Amino acid sequence: MNSSLSAMNDRPGPPSKRRRSRGSRTKLLAAGGLVAALAASAVVNHRRARRAENANPPVGRFLQVDGVRLHYLERGSGSPLVLLHGNGGMIQDFLSSGLVDEAAKRHRVIVFDRPGYGYSDRPRGRLWTPDAQADLLAAALRQLGAEPATVLGHSWAGAVAVAMADRHPGLVSALVLEGGYFYPSVRLDVLPMSLPAVPLAGDVLRHTISPPLSRAIWPLLMRKIFGPERTPDKFRAFPREMALRPTHLRASAEETAMMIPCAAAAQGRYARLRQPTAIIAGEGDRMVAAKDQSARLHAEIPQSTFDCLPGTGHMVHHTATSAVLAAIERVAP
Repeated sequence: MNSSLSAMNDRPGPPSKRRRSRGSRTKLLAAGGLVAALAASAVVNHRRARRAENANPPVGRFLQVDGVRLHYLERGSGSPLVLLHGNGGMIQDFLSSGLVDEAAKRHRVIVFDRPGYGYSDRPRGRLWTPDAQADLLAAALRQLGAEPATVLGHSWAGAVAVAMADRHPGLVSALVLEGGYFYPSVRLDVLPMSLPAVPLAGDVLRHTISPPLSRAIWPLLMRKIFGPERTPDKFRAFPREMALRPTHLRASAEETAMMIPCAAAAQGRYARLRQPTAIIAGEGDRMVAAKDQSARLHAEIPQSTFDCLPGTGHMVHHTATSAVLAAIERVAP
């Protein structure tokens, strides 16, 4: 009797139960493998970020403004000229273009790493809208004694430049708006590019998948932002790996997510601007349609000029540096 009971207990369970058990073990192993792969990727990305910083130390100085550490570069003398890079950029964007060296022959050029880019902080307790960045940078310029200043904003930073002129009119003597985004539009790229900004899930993405994925699509991105022209050789001086750090990717994703709603909220301020304004854009811009954005803004600001450069893309300061310099000189005091 006892031996019969023992034999019954040793028999394997029903086939369906055995299959469920094997399926559970497979799922656990897969989940464990995924976690291990993500952890390994995070370690690799952390090391690459540290190597990038070691290879590209700060090129300028630091300033504490409202509890935020800002990295900035200053060159030349004369009337102040402030250069604000676009989404994903940093000081080296303007440096590698040659615009800084040329403009410094006549101006006191100040270039900022905007919050979260390069070596500037981006505290998580604030929503870094164009208005918030405008107030921060205005306070920085007052600390530096660089007022009034001509402010150039490229791409996303065009909204920051406009906000500075509107909120701090005594600080901004003139505006140069290059390839800016000023009016809401349908953008299919916004959702996927905003994912690294999502709390928790975005943090995982930024430290694991986003850096290698961004590295893989980098050539396509360069063709888009520089097209229809080729990427100039001088852009090789731009430190790509610095732009693929998790902190940098967070700033870029957050600004992508804010792009359309911030443009919608800002439309009422354009008619209030009183500063001389030079608007410049590439006719072949594949990132921001010049006729839908820059040309429309020109029609709304009576005291503006507009240069739409044929055969030129989004990175006008790289591919038509002299045209940007001419735009600066048209409005700068």
